[in-house]
Amino acid sequence: MTDNIYREFKTKVLDSISNSFCAAKWFNATLWLGSGMTTSCHHPPAHKIDKEQVLDNPKLLHNTIEKKEDRRKMLAGERPIGCEYCWKIEDMDRDQLSDRVYKSKIYRDEDILKIVQLPSDNDFNLKTLEIAFDRTCNLACSYCNPAFSTTWVKDIRTNGGYENLISDGRNHFTHKHDSAQLYKPSESNPYVEAFFKWWDSDLHRTLQELRITGGEPLMSGHTWKLMDWFAENQSKCNTELAINSNLSIPEEKIQQFIEKARGVNTLDVYTSNESVGNHAEYIRDGLDWQLWNRNMITLLESDNIRAVHSMCTINALCLESLPEYLDHLVTLKEKYTRDKVNFTLNILRFPSFQSALVLPPEIKTRHRQQLLDWKIKHQDHPEMHEHELQHVDRLVEYLEVVETPHNETSFDKNKLEHDFKHFYAQYDRRRGKNFTDSFPNLKEWYNNL
Repeated sequence: MTDNIYREFKTKVLDSISNSFCAAKWFNATLWLGSGMTTSCHHPPAHKIDKEQVLDNPKLLHNTIEKKEDRRKMLAGERPIGCEYCWKIEDMDRDQLSDRVYKSKIYRDEDILKIVQLPSDNDFNLKTLEIAFDRTCNLACSYCNPAFSTTWVKDIRTNGGYENLISDGRNHFTHKHDSAQLYKPSESNPYVEAFFKWWDSDLHRTLQELRITGGEPLMSGHTWKLMDWFAENQSKCNTELAINSNLSIPEEKIQQFIEKARGVNTLDVYTSNESVGNHAEYIRDGLDWQLWNRNMITLLESDNIRAVHSMCTINALCLESLPEYLDHLVTLKEKYTRDKVNFTLNILRFPSFQSALVLPPEIKTRHRQQLLDWKIKHQDHPEMHEHELQHVDRLVEYLEVVETPHNETSFDKNKLEHDFKHFYAQYDRRRGKNFTDSFPNLKEWYNNL
């Protein structure tokens, strides 16, 4: 039934505008204020915000020249190159629903249809916003990099850049990414100033949801400042607040967060995980699986938190215990209800050598079958959401049909395998880990790379 609702929405609303239209390009943004970068969702590459202009017009934090050009293309039925994640999903199978459908469905039909009546170069007010004040983070996940984690910066500063990676055109792991944090904590940041100026003036009136990410946002003073603002203005702000947290912070900090949450009308928590036990601790370096689990349950027990969402980043390593992790979430659903606990499966494309597509066919087939079996077992489970089953379906088909993680460069499986081996060999030495001990099912393949 839910699937039909999304398909009907695509046909009657999105396709009536164009076959490449996505409302997120108008109504949604991610802002990295530490670097002055933005994008319309988490799929397209980020681009620079004009530092001089935003202090006079804070709406230019979102309404950049690049986004306005993409809007023009979408209205004309053209496909912006940066949105290739959705085009790849749609080209995989005509019946597949890409993220542009889900990201557009959260807005009212009438608001979407008004878009075609206005010039594409207008400054539109946001309805949903994800924001990072800085990159301070206590984890250094394998698929992350120094642009989003100060712990990753420490690795590069101590050990130097990762060497002999030939497929990583974006140089995720070769330097400290100083451009990701342009201002020291003691310095004034014009992008942060512009955000709070926009927020105080009218953004808090138009925004449906504000999500704070990082780094680890609970380590940023700006996050706590904003939560205090919500408490002081609770009666005049209907914006729903969401926090992305790795849940690897001390339990007393989680309790402090829950107390602050009393001042927010609606608060959700989004946490990233996609595997269990030592698999999770290997992939997400610095994570304590038991601590993560205790903090997860603490949030689920609190009436101050509406829901906890698990964002699963699907990479080559997590597939070994992804079904077990999903079982764990189902157990939590059964105790706390499906509306309190839900998940999404987000397929990693960069860095390419950590994509699930680097795995050999026989291993991909094994994972695909395990996920298919899992889906069949749970498809009638009363606590499952339709979108969760669709995400499992999409991953199953992705592992079977898609051969290249993205179209940015020519695909060379040998280069990706080379970089997979060289990266994790260095990762093990730097982080005190052991790949083959952690993933014995991949040992033979890994040793032969």
